[in-house]
Amino acid sequence: MPRYEYRCRSCGTTFELNRPMAESGAPASCPEGHDDTVKLLSTVAVTGTAGASGAAAAPPRPQGGGGGGCCGGGCCG
Repeated sequence: MPRYEYRCRSCGTTFELNRPMAESGAPASCPEGHDDTVKLLSTVAVTGTAGASGAAAAPPRPQGGGGGGCCGGGCCG
């Protein structure tokens, strides 16, 4: 179940709630009992696995050729 972060406009408390996506926009009361809250924009951390040297592998570099203009050709490189 997704976790959403909210902030109370009355007291400034930031809190999290686990709720279904269908209820993400529903009103939420803060732990202090205030109803004037706003859902915060969450960020997502994306991590990868490290290679044998401890550094993440670089993505493959795009190859030129394949079309005209800047739609995949090597001229925009």
